[in-house]
Amino acid sequence: MPAIEVGRLAVILAGRRAGQKVVVVDVVDRNFVLVTGAGLNKVRRRRMNVKHLEPLPEKVDIERGADDDAVKAVLESAGISLE
Repeated sequence: MPAIEVGRLAVILAGRRAGQKVVVVDVVDRNFVLVTGAGLNKVRRRRMNVKHLEPLPEKVDIERGADDDAVKAVLESAGISLE
């Protein structure tokens, strides 16, 4: 299973956004990360428990704490969709 790290794509497993893809933009501590849908889906930037995420093999090269516009630009240039 891939590690949860900055730039890793993941699928939300629990809650009303379950099934949505997100990008990890910051690692808060060993239990929580900051994720975003970068305006490409309905997931807003939020802190999430890593237990509620399933990491995907895809990873994009972003800096820690990158804003949504930067994340969106990198995803579009890599041809990755969060839908």
